[in-house]
Amino acid sequence: MTGDLAALQRPVRVRITVAAVGQALATALSVAPMVAIVEIGRRLLAGGSTGVWPIGWLAVGLLAARLVLYLVAGLISHLADAELSRRLRLRLADHLAVLPLRWFAGGVSGRVKTTVQDDVAALHHAIAHARGELYSAIAGPAVVVCYLLWTDPLLAIVTVALVGAAQSVRMRLARRSAEPVGRIAAASAELSAASLELVHGIGVVKAFGRGEAPERLRAAATSYADAADAAQRISVRQRSLARATVAPATVLLVVTGFGTGFVALGWTAPVSVVAFALLALGLFELLTPIYAARDQRRRAHAAAGRVGDLLREQAEPATDDPVSLPAGPLSLELAAVRFGYTDEHEVLHGIDAVLEPGTLTAVVGPSGAGKSTLGHLLARFFDPTGGAIRLGGVDLREVDRAELYRRIGFLFQDVTLLRQSVRDNIALADPDATDAAVRAAAKAAAIHDRILQLPRGYDSVIGADARLSGGEAQRVSIARTVLADTPIVVLDEATAFADPESEAAVQDGLAELAAGRTLLVIAHRLHTITAADQILVLDAGRIVERGPHDALLAADGTYARLWRAQQGVAA
Repeated sequence: MTGDLAALQRPVRVRITVAAVGQALATALSVAPMVAIVEIGRRLLAGGSTGVWPIGWLAVGLLAARLVLYLVAGLISHLADAELSRRLRLRLADHLAVLPLRWFAGGVSGRVKTTVQDDVAALHHAIAHARGELYSAIAGPAVVVCYLLWTDPLLAIVTVALVGAAQSVRMRLARRSAEPVGRIAAASAELSAASLELVHGIGVVKAFGRGEAPERLRAAATSYADAADAAQRISVRQRSLARATVAPATVLLVVTGFGTGFVALGWTAPVSVVAFALLALGLFELLTPIYAARDQRRRAHAAAGRVGDLLREQAEPATDDPVSLPAGPLSLELAAVRFGYTDEHEVLHGIDAVLEPGTLTAVVGPSGAGKSTLGHLLARFFDPTGGAIRLGGVDLREVDRAELYRRIGFLFQDVTLLRQSVRDNIALADPDATDAAVRAAAKAAAIHDRILQLPRGYDSVIGADARLSGGEAQRVSIARTVLADTPIVVLDEATAFADPESEAAVQDGLAELAAGRTLLVIAHRLHTITAADQILVLDAGRIVERGPHDALLAADGTYARLWRAQQGVAA
């Protein structure tokens, strides 16, 4: 984890070091008022006031310089922290974009949110403060100790030993109170994940939860409260013990006692006791930030470790030496395609099919037959574990993704619209598309009139001033696919969320989309694919029937049973 933190800081390491040096110099100058008081007192007790004012004005000047140094150092370190946070979040976003889809299938939204938002924020102390505090904890005490040794070596040794022993006790007490920190971090992560689960499933919770929070959230909240309570009990006990034994007042009392004894023995001058009384407290407090930052450093190292772990997740491998696709209409061939999400469970078993240019192929079957999985393979969200999918005779795994998506367009049942304007959502595949082209695509998808009813028309932002129903969102997605203008289109039941009133209009738009293109339609409503050139009937991951609608009905097999079942439901 330490290596992760050092590696993440590398882009701003020089700025952090410059800021730390400036803060160390500012801390060294902060000793000036106490030294000035001692030196002024020494001259006054000696019976003269010569040189008093110059010392005072020098102290004022040094304090002003300290203020400037401190402000400049703080500005540099915090700007470096802001810049690194921006870079890290962009880097994490870019890395998430190239992770394989299967990585996101394990419910990782809580982990991603915690890492991108909370863990990057947790690096603030390590970037903006930690090194400056470390340098200050060296520079400040070094100046104080040198001055004390110059003033009275014997009392200086006693003072340094006393302050060192006091800080040792504080650190030992702090280590005892640090044990619950790990439990709090784990409980916090679980609480965050449970909260996200509640937000995403709030509709189900309200409908079936009788108004109560889910058990997972209740348990996570209780666990977090218990961990925080245990931490506070230990922290309060150790803090109280520390304040009673090694507090600044205790240090002051002991140093003054030794100094008084030394004065009585004639070993030191009375004015030196004043210097040690003031500077011993200063020495004690100059070391306090290192002690106080212990937990923050631990959290920063843990957060850097989690950020590093996410950045080390294996990206989807790029296509080595990609093969260019032939020009012109291309056939799409599935040759003995096999696939399983895990090695133990295979979903598709030896799928063979050919989609000729300009034809409509429908894939139907009962729920869980593998229809959507087949569509995901064509989109290269996953690659076959056996067999191959070829476009124009070229294996999809050998085709550059950008070229693949210029040839094949996808319209899936689960619609995702970005928090951008409606226009930008439609023009996602072609950001340079003209307004006329965007509007034509929206008209083809029967969504143009609805967009004009939005507060700012095509400039309305999804999720802000554009609230669309499931069917309307699907039609925006259809318009996006129309504008992409790919020669091959894969549709996963494009009318699944369309209301009956608009379904006919959407079907007309899809008919326009299909003109001159190769279509693979994953269909759930069989009446929408009766005109398909071929229908592939999947059951348990295998093609059990294939042929046109009328021939499949005449065969009285799986397709015929599905057809009769849907007709009965419709009736």
